[in-house]
Amino acid sequence: MTDILEAVRPALTHVPLSATPLPPLDWTVRPLPGEHVQVGKHRLHVRHTPGDPAATAVYVHGLGGSSTNWTDLSTQLAGQADGYAPDLPGFGRSEPVAGYGFTMVEHARTVIAYLEHLDRGPVHLLGNSMGGTVAMIVAAVRPDLVRTLALVSPAVPDLRPSFRRVSDPRLPFTVLPVVGRAFQRRLDALGARVRTEQVMRLCFADPASVPEHRIVESMEEAAELGRHAWANLALNGSTLSLFRTWVASGGRSMWRLAALVRAPSLVVWGAQDRLISVRKAPRIARLLPRGRLLVLPGTGHVAQMERPVSVARGVLGMWEAVGRGEW
Repeated sequence: MTDILEAVRPALTHVPLSATPLPPLDWTVRPLPGEHVQVGKHRLHVRHTPGDPAATAVYVHGLGGSSTNWTDLSTQLAGQADGYAPDLPGFGRSEPVAGYGFTMVEHARTVIAYLEHLDRGPVHLLGNSMGGTVAMIVAAVRPDLVRTLALVSPAVPDLRPSFRRVSDPRLPFTVLPVVGRAFQRRLDALGARVRTEQVMRLCFADPASVPEHRIVESMEEAAELGRHAWANLALNGSTLSLFRTWVASGGRSMWRLAALVRAPSLVVWGAQDRLISVRKAPRIARLLPRGRLLVLPGTGHVAQMERPVSVARGVLGMWEAVGRGEW
């Protein structure tokens, strides 16, 4: 870990961690009930964390995730912002409309439509993993909708060949024609408990720290999604689109896109991220014109779930510094 931290240290810019009192962390809090909202042609499922109406935070989940990924962080920040976490089409409880392609651009358009639907003015936009990619696109093309941007391990291009990035080495084969369905059936046969624990080992630096009830919640959600024919289509389509952004060049490159973001931006990365190397963190933080980087030791790919208090202090520190004109 020392080597990794030394590698990113040149890009570490002072991030003022907030000293504002936060609510005690309660790991037993259940995901807040959501409701379906009609946004254009989409019927999005959205979870609302009631908070200070003076500011609005919108949370965008990652690949294979859902609005439940933001339960603890949105609760920590409720004293400073009203929080909304939509399920992207094909994920969580948002059924995709016919013809939806699950591309990063389409996901970004959906988030833009939702922000316009909210009609709250510029919001604090937060995204994790694939949601970070989507949030960055939104911030680049619609700066009028984004007050600040927080990216938690955004899925920026990382082309190292490695099967360590998948919860099961058979997973990449599920997108192949003909044989893909057979591989998917084999994975499904593992059962919800095994599949959930595989994902936990991939996304958390210390899977043993995940409370049992959170594992049960994930199993219940996975079982619910498994009943929808569109769940695998959404996962496979979004995965392929994400990989295409990694090899895109010119104006479509994610590295070029970052330079177009004008909002104050915080990049949060776990030093033990097994999915996207923390070595990518300095580059994305430097390319964001108003970007700063916060690296969390002993943390994996979903810092907002594994270290919600630390992430909340970093995000709130940015909000406060922006309010003082110091970012």
